[in-house]
Amino acid sequence: MALHSNRFHLRAFPLMSAFIFFSFLYFGAPAPKNCTAAPDSRENYSESRKSSCRTCHPETEPDRSHSFDCDICHKGNPEGMNKEDAHSGLLAKPAHPDTMMLICGKCHSKESTSCLTSQHFTLRNIVNLVRKHFGADSDINTFTEIPVSNPLNDRLALADDMLRRKCLRCHPYSSGDDYALTSRGTGCAACHMKFMEGRPESHVIFKTPSDIQCLSCHYSNHVGFDYYGRFEHDFHDSFRTPLVTRDQFDRPYGVEYHDLTPDIHYQKGLGCVDCHDGGQLMASQKSAATCSSCHDPGAKDVTPPPDSVTFINKNPILTIKSTGKKLQIPLLSHPAHRRYGSKVACQVCHAQWSYNDQTTHLLLSQSDDYTAWTFLSVQSDSGIEHFLDRNLFEDKEDEIPPWMNDGITGEKRFGLWYQGYSERRWEEMIVAMDVDGVIKVFRPILDLHLSAINEEEKVYFDNIAGQNNSLLPYTPHTTGPAGIFYENRFRNLLEKK
Repeated sequence: MALHSNRFHLRAFPLMSAFIFFSFLYFGAPAPKNCTAAPDSRENYSESRKSSCRTCHPETEPDRSHSFDCDICHKGNPEGMNKEDAHSGLLAKPAHPDTMMLICGKCHSKESTSCLTSQHFTLRNIVNLVRKHFGADSDINTFTEIPVSNPLNDRLALADDMLRRKCLRCHPYSSGDDYALTSRGTGCAACHMKFMEGRPESHVIFKTPSDIQCLSCHYSNHVGFDYYGRFEHDFHDSFRTPLVTRDQFDRPYGVEYHDLTPDIHYQKGLGCVDCHDGGQLMASQKSAATCSSCHDPGAKDVTPPPDSVTFINKNPILTIKSTGKKLQIPLLSHPAHRRYGSKVACQVCHAQWSYNDQTTHLLLSQSDDYTAWTFLSVQSDSGIEHFLDRNLFEDKEDEIPPWMNDGITGEKRFGLWYQGYSERRWEEMIVAMDVDGVIKVFRPILDLHLSAINEEEKVYFDNIAGQNNSLLPYTPHTTGPAGIFYENRFRNLLEKK
């Protein structure tokens, strides 16, 4: 079992002075007219209030739309003449989910309220899929409701611990992994501010997220990374390039990756938000745009295209949000679309490749024997990587015990979750018929096997698998030309039907 280790450098995340007076109000657009957050003109700081904050933070310059007194967002005491007084009652992260309604919601109540029930905030779909796979008989509304069990006496309790401590590093309560391009803000700031190496690059709060924000969560062989044509290497030293070194080496997403064919939409200049707009991401609209929304807009029962699509003489024109460039959208013309359109999903023909990692092995270990991980110390998890680097490659007198943080509360609990794969492949896409009778691309998303050993190295869970089908329908973001042999991908399934 080729287990791989994630580098979660748990660098201290001190209350940096650079965080002190962020203007974290949700969008970069001007605040609504009924906004009560800034009673004074945003163009005019009172000198006494301004001087206290800017004396220590002269580099802090909010964007024009949020140019009001620092304490509007960060609270604290702007008239304090020393650090202790100025930081009294300070909110270092005003956009955090615990405070976003109080702070961001002053001006952006609708958006803040909508976000709290969105899939991006609750993660309810994937969390409930995993929990039911391991025996749960009911759904939960949000990932924060995942129970904590002690001791871990059944497979569901083990799966819940795995979710809380291993999987849930990409959510609005978390500031991300400790890699250059995976650290981010929390709450609203996760999407609407740019962070680098754990710190905000500026106080600019932008209305439209860039792909940098999207990829701070959608990396490591998750949908989104494939849009750029990236496939993460395996974790073992023998399967990674360039030549592995123990010296300091910049891995912006934790693990090196192969450069495969990127999506045609990326090649044309489209970003994530050109298809996935705010209404979809923040749950304010019920249905998202589909391929047909843009490429076959006149078809029956098709979801309307994004607002960035307009029509000139019935021809759809897309305006790219980041650049303003206009592109004419090609319409469906090949007869295969009419012949197979209701039977075969678009990506069955148009996906160039797909993630196909089988099987994912997850081991909860309380053992202090780490030698088995010498060549698997890269885990796409900076916390575990920090632990292994310290205990394997540094002075034995400085060893640290195997404790791992809860990804939701930050609470430390004994034991580490290691990860690995039987194989990592992209060559052969899995194509099968879904329960609705439509042929789709599938992926072994729930092909999870859980094990656990205690301090005495006694195995008390051994290769526990779930109870449902591990294959789930998936939409590879690797769109390209179908090619002349497209029917070979699904013809046998039509004949079987």
